[in-house]
Amino acid sequence: MQRIRKGDLVQVISGRSQEKGGDRGKQGAVLQILGERVVVEGVNVRTKRTRAGLNTKSTESVQAEAPIHISNVQLVDPETKVPTRVGVRVEQVTEDGVTKTVRTRFAKKSGKDI
Repeated sequence: MQRIRKGDLVQVISGRSQEKGGDRGKQGAVLQILGERVVVEGVNVRTKRTRAGLNTKSTESVQAEAPIHISNVQLVDPETKVPTRVGVRVEQVTEDGVTKTVRTRFAKKSGKDI
């Protein structure tokens, strides 16, 4: 089970700080998951220049988010808006005599007050 899914609010926990032009500390929603990499809204924005083709005589600049490794982001707790670790609960649910295994994600609470 993946601990980070599309649509989750995550925070970048590694890389250059924002004071030095990096993305560490930024929060954004996960737009796409590409294996071990994730695309986060507003993070790791790159500028691409398109080529002049037969139909267009000029080049164009397009800004898009580039993927970053999944280990560089951490899920944000929806209640406290603070990055937190994620756990998985495994429960056995019985419906109409059929037992199913259900896995649910939950935010682990830290022992210290934040």
